[in-house]
Amino acid sequence: MSTLQQQNQGIHPAGGDATKQKNNQNDNASVAQQISDLLKLIDGIQTCMMTTRRADGQLVSRAMQTRSRDNAVDLWFVTNNQTHKMEELQFDPHVNLSFYKDGTSEWVSVSGVAKLSNDKSKIKDLWDEDLKAWFGDLGDGVHTGGPEDPRITLIFVEVQSAHYYLRDKSTPTVVYEVVKGAVTGSVAKVGPTRELGEGELDAARKLAQH
Repeated sequence: MSTLQQQNQGIHPAGGDATKQKNNQNDNASVAQQISDLLKLIDGIQTCMMTTRRADGQLVSRAMQTRSRDNAVDLWFVTNNQTHKMEELQFDPHVNLSFYKDGTSEWVSVSGVAKLSNDKSKIKDLWDEDLKAWFGDLGDGVHTGGPEDPRITLIFVEVQSAHYYLRDKSTPTVVYEVVKGAVTGSVAKVGPTRELGEGELDAARKLAQH
């Protein structure tokens, strides 16, 4: 029997992801709780690495700050439309957003499709004074770094899937688990790694609209 056939039948051969298997044991969180945990991580971290694809196939990542959420799970960003990411998103709108929380090592990986928007009303909603530091005032009365600056464009990411690690243990417990694993060869149990697909995310969107 091939490895793929084994996985399709729920059989996990030696050498599989033992860490994920052990940490996901007894994780009975409802979909609603999993969505809530995902959003708490994203809102708490805010800054992510947005990865896009160039026309030559190379991947490019840069730090981006989430400005707002829409439909519960979809994300808004503000960008300078004079940067290469505009060309990259027009070539291929698929993006990955990677969040990492240094203090707990928790992380989120989001895959989605990006759409560009120049909606002036939405730009005013998402703009704040801090953005001036990233755009600058060119002194021509037009490119001021304010909400009317023509360089400002919004990126809306419709999330298609999300993977994340949630640490559900205290720091002393995590340290104990890691040390125990290093000494005994056992897998440290520090928290579940969860996956949310389009079905779960669409359900969250529908709930947010009611």
